[in-house]
Amino acid sequence: MSATITAADVKALREQTGAGMMDSKAALVEADGDVGRAVELLRVKGQASAAKRGERGTSEGVVSSYIHANGQVGSLVEVQCETDFVARNEDFVEFAYEIALHVAATDPTHVSVDEIPEEAVAAERRVFEEKAKEDGKPAEVVDRIVDGQVAKWSKEICLMEQEHVNTGKHESKTIEQLREAISAKVGENVRIARFSVFRIGE
Repeated sequence: MSATITAADVKALREQTGAGMMDSKAALVEADGDVGRAVELLRVKGQASAAKRGERGTSEGVVSSYIHANGQVGSLVEVQCETDFVARNEDFVEFAYEIALHVAATDPTHVSVDEIPEEAVAAERRVFEEKAKEDGKPAEVVDRIVDGQVAKWSKEICLMEQEHVNTGKHESKTIEQLREAISAKVGENVRIARFSVFRIGE
């Protein structure tokens, strides 16, 4: 006997995943009411849809700003989408603002890892290698140690790799995870194109 899917069940799943009503209902039906399985189905579908969306162009969007309460730190962020309809969407605008707030707080240097110049990565690797050797680490584990340290360094300076500074509100999700969620919610490719941070005296 199939499980009875109620409107409340669908609403709860939508709030948990950000998926649309019809997608949420279909996932619950397919999962026979098993919420965990339904979430898994939506994630798989969302990843496939996100891959397709990622191929589409982004020529609309917003420039969002955040100014800290002391008036001495602020940021501008350009967040792109596909249509002016989504650019005016309340959730999209709120997402852009949350990114601007995060950028002002953490001052990243790049949007994503693939933007880091190769020479900068090579320079960091050399520093970490020398440090590992000075610490007397065995040669066979130096590469693994350096790889881990480079990955950690990249996460610290790249916006998409960082957990949003408001960890409570955003459940410790990274900026990339938040971008994926808003992209799934609005049904369009969403891209953080660039940002700038402004500090008094700098």
